[in-house]
Amino acid sequence: MTMDIDRRGFLGAAALLAGCAGVAAGADAAGAKRELFVRRKGTRLMIGDAVYRFVGANMWYAAYLGADAPYGDRARLRRELDALAAMGVTNVRILASAEEGPLRDSIKPGFRTATTTNRTLLAGLDYALAEMAKRNMRAVLYLTNFWEWSGGMMTYLSYVNGGKFLNANDPAHPWPAFANFNAQFYGNARAKDMYRDWIRTIVSRTNSVTAKPYAADPTIMAWQLSNEPRPAGDLAHADLDQFHGWVRDSATLIKSLDPNHLVCTGSEGLKGTLEKPDILLAEHGIDAIDYLTAHIWPNNWDWVKQADLANTYKRGETLTQDYIARHVGYARQLDKPLIIEEFGYPRDGGSNDPKVATTYKDRFYRLIYAAALRDMAAGGPIAGTNFWAWNGEARAQHPDYRFRDGDGQYMGDPPHEPQGWYGIFTGDTTVRIVADHAAAVARLPKTR
Repeated sequence: MTMDIDRRGFLGAAALLAGCAGVAAGADAAGAKRELFVRRKGTRLMIGDAVYRFVGANMWYAAYLGADAPYGDRARLRRELDALAAMGVTNVRILASAEEGPLRDSIKPGFRTATTTNRTLLAGLDYALAEMAKRNMRAVLYLTNFWEWSGGMMTYLSYVNGGKFLNANDPAHPWPAFANFNAQFYGNARAKDMYRDWIRTIVSRTNSVTAKPYAADPTIMAWQLSNEPRPAGDLAHADLDQFHGWVRDSATLIKSLDPNHLVCTGSEGLKGTLEKPDILLAEHGIDAIDYLTAHIWPNNWDWVKQADLANTYKRGETLTQDYIARHVGYARQLDKPLIIEEFGYPRDGGSNDPKVATTYKDRFYRLIYAAALRDMAAGGPIAGTNFWAWNGEARAQHPDYRFRDGDGQYMGDPPHEPQGWYGIFTGDTTVRIVADHAAAVARLPKTR
């Protein structure tokens, strides 16, 4: 998720070709049954001959809980997945990369530094996927981040440019300076080589728990190029040829390593493409991109005011309905499915306290779910939703609701944001809304 104000080993060609052949052969040798994988058919997602629709969640921290380390908590991970499964959630979007570096508000440890790989955290991702498989859940794995909270593109740039970087929300460099600096990533060959090396590391990985190659594991629904990639912060700093080239080349690389899984961008949709439909359509019209994504953040985008939801909710509702309708139209134009894969809303009064009511948040969730269900029932392109995000049993560790290095009570609100701002806690009334929607989606026919 984002705010529109101040927020935020290269392998040679021969090795690449060898890796592609090796992983593809490994997937075949593992006996991967293609009918078990989610695939695209026009505007539908399918599993075998059945239409695949889902109600999902975001849980970026699953690999962290899955790590056999002081910062992990495997028992809690199992409890959180059980709670989601009881709600009818069958799809979870998970962080599969975090670049550890100099940024002030990024999670530590990371999956990697400039020179090392965190094998314990990778094993945590293995464990999370193994536990999801036990619960018949599917995973969407994103492979870097445009924003600072997991290192992301800014950290890749710092690896190769002599340590230069900008922190998001730096008063000395107001918006859109952070996003415009990040746009250098798409034209930096060394940074992109390191990113592609990470793609090879993850997509070619074999799960240490199940001994199954990731490329042969139907638990994974899709690979995602990044969380919320943007071409820049403004049009003047956007090199669209470089941006679209990065999307095309990255997606094509993933497909060459793993022909079994879907690939998507992780885009916010219009808000992630400088609100230019032509940029969105070019980005998602690339053959190797299987579906369109949309994120919806009424408070972050100033559609509502969290201190005055009573008087601003209606405006946000109207703009949300329009945003969904426009993206349904783009999906039809592209002949590809649409996932509303992030949407979030504050508690009453903008509180971070789980004891405070969620009156307007619940209304917002009902709005999203009603629009999705109508489209699904009519045979439209919306295939699923992933709310942002699952806080579960976690609680903020400090009176100011800020995350500090070393905190282990991970929740859906990332470390740069107030802990409790948008996530759903165990016991929230929103849980019942998610469960009711999941039951309604499950009742839809699977043949159309």
